[in-house]
Amino acid sequence: MNSSRTRRKVAPAAPDGDSSEKLDQLLLSAAICNGEDLGPFIRKAFASGKPDTLLHHLRHFARSKESEIEDVCRAHYQDFIMAVDDLRSLLSDVDSLKSSLSNSNSQLQSVARPLLSSLDSFVEARNVCRNVALALDSVRTCVQLMEFCSRANLHLSANNFYMALKCVDSIEREFLDKTPSSTIRRMLEKKIPAIRSHIERRINKEFGDWLVEIRIVSRNLGQLAIGQASAARQREEEMRMKQRQAEEQSRLSLRDCVYALEEEDDDGLGGIADEGKDGYTNGSTGMFGFDLTPLYRAYHIHQTLGLEDKFKQYYFENRKLQLTSDFQIAEALAADKFEQMLMKKEYEYSMNVLSFQIQTSDITPAFPFVAPFSSTVPDCCRIVRSFIEDSVSFMSYGGQLDFYDVVKKYLDRLLSEVLDGALLKLISTSVHGVSQAMQVAANMAVLERACDFFFRHAAQLSGIPLRMAERGRRQFPLNKARDAAEDMLSGLLKQKADGFMMLIENVNWMADEPPQSGNEYVNEVIIYLETLVSTAQQILPVQVLKRVLQDVLTHISEMIVGALLGESVKRFNVNAIMGIDVDIRLLESFADNQAPLLSDVDANQLKAALAEARQLINLLLSNHPENFLNPIIRERSYNALDYRKVVTISEKLRDQSDRLFGTFGSRGYKQNPKKKSLDALIKRLKDVN
Repeated sequence: MNSSRTRRKVAPAAPDGDSSEKLDQLLLSAAICNGEDLGPFIRKAFASGKPDTLLHHLRHFARSKESEIEDVCRAHYQDFIMAVDDLRSLLSDVDSLKSSLSNSNSQLQSVARPLLSSLDSFVEARNVCRNVALALDSVRTCVQLMEFCSRANLHLSANNFYMALKCVDSIEREFLDKTPSSTIRRMLEKKIPAIRSHIERRINKEFGDWLVEIRIVSRNLGQLAIGQASAARQREEEMRMKQRQAEEQSRLSLRDCVYALEEEDDDGLGGIADEGKDGYTNGSTGMFGFDLTPLYRAYHIHQTLGLEDKFKQYYFENRKLQLTSDFQIAEALAADKFEQMLMKKEYEYSMNVLSFQIQTSDITPAFPFVAPFSSTVPDCCRIVRSFIEDSVSFMSYGGQLDFYDVVKKYLDRLLSEVLDGALLKLISTSVHGVSQAMQVAANMAVLERACDFFFRHAAQLSGIPLRMAERGRRQFPLNKARDAAEDMLSGLLKQKADGFMMLIENVNWMADEPPQSGNEYVNEVIIYLETLVSTAQQILPVQVLKRVLQDVLTHISEMIVGALLGESVKRFNVNAIMGIDVDIRLLESFADNQAPLLSDVDANQLKAALAEARQLINLLLSNHPENFLNPIIRERSYNALDYRKVVTISEKLRDQSDRLFGTFGSRGYKQNPKKKSLDALIKRLKDVN
C-alpha cells in the first residue's frame, strides 16, 4: 500500500526560517487536535502575506494523519476478518436452534391442546357453579324476604301493628342491605317508611277515638264520684242524726231498755265498688266502663317507633284540652250577645245578682232592672259555683278536713287558665266595636267582685274562717282578660278620636289673631268625649272609666305634640300657639267637669294626661324659655318634655315681626326679646345634644 501511494515532496525552506516554521506547524497541529479555533492562524497568515505557508502546514498535518489511519487499519484488519468468520459460524448455530425450537413448540402444542380445552371447560363450569350458588342464595334471601313481607301484610290486615312493626324492623335490619335486587331494595326503602307512617296514623286514629270515648266516660265517672261522695256524706249525717235520736230516746224512755242502732247494709259505695270490678275493667261495655287497651297499645306502638316522648306530649296536651273543654264556660261565652241583661222580676235579680254577691248596693232596685253586665257573667258564675260545691263535696268524703288548699288551687286554675283564656279568646275574636268592648270591660269589673265571692264561698263550704281565706288571697285571676278588655276599649276609642284629630290639619298655623273659642278639631273631640262619658257611666265602673279616659286624653296630647313636630307643619306663629293653648284649656275643663262623677283626685289625674301638650305650650308662650335649662325648674314645670322635640318644634316658631317685616331687611329692626331668648334656648339645647 505504501508503494502504491505517491508521496508529495515539500520544498526546503530557507535555513534561517526552519525553527519558526516548525514552531508554527506544531502550534497549528496542536490547535487542530484540541479542536481550537483556527481563525488566529488564518488572520496571521494573511496578515504576514504567507497564506501558502499555512496551506503547506495544513497539508502536512493531513498527510501525517493519513499515515496514522493507515497504521490503525493495518493493525485491525485481521481482527475484522476473524469476527466475520465467527458471525458466519454463529448464523449456522442459530438456524439449527430455530429448527429445534419449532419442533419443540409443535410437540408442546400437540400435547397441551387437550389440557387447555379441559381447563377452559373447568373454568366455565366453576363460574356456572358460582352463579348458580349465588342465584340460590339470592332466591333464598328473596323467599325469606317475601315471607316477612307476607307476614307483615297479614299483621297489618289483622291490625296487629306491633308484630307488623317487628317484621318491618327485621326486614330493614337483616334484608335491606343484603337484597340482591335493586328494584326490590328501592321498593323496600320506599315502603318501610310508608308502613310506619300508616301504622302511626292508624294508631293515632284509634287513640283519638279512645280519647273521645274516655272524655265521655271520665265526665260520667266524675259526676258519679261526686254524687256518691255527696250521698255518702248525707248517709253519715243521717246515721249521726239517728244515733243522737237513739241516745236521746235511751235516756228518756224505759230504764231497763237499751236501744241500739242497727243499719241495713245497702248497696252504697260497696255496690259501686263491686260494679267497678265488673264494669270498670278493661274491655267493659257498661255505662261507666272503659277499656285502657287502646292507651297501652298506642303507647307501646309509639315506643316501638321511637316516638315515646312525642306520644307523651300529645297525650298530655289532648287530655289537658279535654279537661279544660269539659267546663261549659268554652259555651256560656259563645252565647253572649254583648247586651246589658234585663231582669223583670225580683227572683231573677236574686238568682243572677244576689246569689253571687255582685250587687253594688244593698237596696233592691226597681223592676224592670237593666244590669250593667251581660248574661255571660251569671252563666259563668253558676258554672264556677257548681265547680266549687262539687269539689268540696268530693274532697270532704272520707272524713278529710283540711282540703281547702286543694279546692282553692283548682279553683284558681279554673279561673286563671280556663275562664281567663276563654275571655282572652272572646276579646280577640268576637269584639269588633266600641259598644261590645265597653260591655266586656264592664263584665270584667263585675267578675272581679264575683271572684271574691268564689273564694269566700269555697272557704265557707270548707269550714275555713273568712279571715284566713282573705289572708291567703292572690291577685285578680282574670287580670289578663281585664287588661285585654280595657286595651281593646282604649284602642277603639283612640281610633274614634283619631278621626276627629285629623281636623287639626285645618288649623291656620300662621294666624293673624288667635282663635277665641278653640279650633274645630277640639270642639269635635270634646263633643265625642262627653257623649262617651254619658254612655259609659251607665255600665262602666268609675275606675275603669277613669283609666280609659286617661288613656284617650294621653293619646290626644301626643297627637297635638305630634302635629307640631310633624312634617306637615313647616312653621307656626305665636297666635297659632295661643289657639292650641285654648284647645288644651277646653280639654282640661272637660277633665275638671268629671269631678262629680269621679273625684277631685281622679279629675286631676285626667288633667295630668295632657301634661306633655300643656308643658310644651307653656314653654312656647313663656317670657323666659331659657328656664327650661334649669334642672330644678325643668323637673317642676317641664318634666314631660323631651328636649329633642323642644328643639325641633321651637325652630318652627316665627313671631309676628318676622312675618311682617322680614322682607324689608334688618335695618332699624330690634329683635323680639322673647324670640331672642327662645333662639338662645335652641342654640344651647343643640350644644347640649
